[in-house]
Amino acid sequence: MTPQEYEFIRGFVKSRSGLVLADEKQYLVENRLLPVARKNGLESIGQLVTALRRPGARQLEETVVEAMTTNESFFFRDKTPFQHFTETMMPHMLRARADSKRLRIWCAAASTGQEPYSIAMNLKEMASRLAGWRIEIIGTDLSNDVLDKAKSGLYTQFEVQRGMPIQMLMKFFTQKGDMWQIAPELRSMVQWRKLNLLESLRGLGQFDIVFCRNVLIYFDHPTKVDVLKRVQAQMASDGFLVLGAAETVVGLTDVFHPVQDKRGLYAVNSKASPAGGLATPRFAAIAGGGVTAR
Repeated sequence: MTPQEYEFIRGFVKSRSGLVLADEKQYLVENRLLPVARKNGLESIGQLVTALRRPGARQLEETVVEAMTTNESFFFRDKTPFQHFTETMMPHMLRARADSKRLRIWCAAASTGQEPYSIAMNLKEMASRLAGWRIEIIGTDLSNDVLDKAKSGLYTQFEVQRGMPIQMLMKFFTQKGDMWQIAPELRSMVQWRKLNLLESLRGLGQFDIVFCRNVLIYFDHPTKVDVLKRVQAQMASDGFLVLGAAETVVGLTDVFHPVQDKRGLYAVNSKASPAGGLATPRFAAIAGGGVTAR
């Protein structure tokens, strides 16, 4: 691959997905895109670049972007966000949404589905407190392949062993040969949609809780700022945002602020003006495990 071809691929991938490829990632591009080229009857990255430059190569464009994106995920990844979900976010929402009994949760860049299904399992565990509630979980990703796997709910032994408590595995999964499939009642709790975070988010509606973990780390500064601003516009005025351990809103935007002593958890800034807020109390403060709203 020539330097010019690599620069084209870098610009192409960034414009389509926001992913920023560093100077030294040429080997990664070659490893991931040579199989794509050969599968499409092309002998080199150079021929692949030529094909991408032609109009009407939409399917090839999507295949290249999917090949370059990272789809690492596992159940209850990092544990802490799910503790925040059960100990901080849900207690607040149970009080703040007591009248409407409605809750919407979005998992952005949900990959093969482990994160939304982990949330669904947490919600099943607190079912006695959620009688009569209408809860929607939306999982989105730009890759058709990972969405198809997520919809199937089928995982290998290795995948279910990564982060999954054994009691959850036995309670919510059925063994299918050498695979494990999550229960139909859990699969029905999650809706799947194809979505690129660089595109409009307005069609998603408004959310109370957004998980957007380990996504921003692949974006440059302007893209991070833009994505955070547009995500906040889709959130309730007392909504929560969950980022990855290596991510932060600090230095990027003031539409969110960190929740004290809750690593990776952020609240919509009460001074921000979200689009079409719900008639719910504004988030005021969280300290320890307690929640205060006004």
